[in-house]
Amino acid sequence: MEYKDYNDEELVYLIRESSSEAKDLLLSKYKYIIDALIKKYSGVIRVLNIDFKDIYQEAYLGFMDAINGYNPDKDSSLKTFIGLCVQRKIQSALRNASRIKNKILNESLSLEQTFQDDKDSLLYTLGDKKEDPLLKILDKENEQVLGDKIKTNLSSFEYEVYSLLVSGLDYNEIALILDKDPKQIDNTIQRIRNKVKKIVNNKGL
Repeated sequence: MEYKDYNDEELVYLIRESSSEAKDLLLSKYKYIIDALIKKYSGVIRVLNIDFKDIYQEAYLGFMDAINGYNPDKDSSLKTFIGLCVQRKIQSALRNASRIKNKILNESLSLEQTFQDDKDSLLYTLGDKKEDPLLKILDKENEQVLGDKIKTNLSSFEYEVYSLLVSGLDYNEIALILDKDPKQIDNTIQRIRNKVKKIVNNKGL
């Protein structure tokens, strides 16, 4: 059996009839999509210290989601649908990884400590200007209390950006994960900084 002898819809039908050979053929045909998307997110994957094997597994699950959910009457081409499903799966895995990393950092690290074999602190991740109000936080506020206040004062989208930011990602990498324009993410980070400034100032720190 060669996939060139079958169109995509026929291969999808065969897969749904439990044909592992058809699945292998279709995966071989569109594996370049998975490879291209993982390459696109490779910088973020490294920053979050994720095993590439785990991301490939997530991408494969996205591929199977596409095969199982594809409807030629409603969806665009199978190639496009596979790309969409795989990208969503990768983005979801990266968001989850950043939340876990952020949680670990919050529980085990002070905001002034460094991480990732880097000289940068968590505060530096948020901003390194000498007059940055975030620098006033050091030794002035319990990190957990501060984290709760930040979460309360940020919108769900802002908090998602914040979580990715303190995980060590820059605005371009965050834009990739959230599938947003980098400028929008940059503007969101500025709003986050302003809100944190208000939190600090309201406490008289």
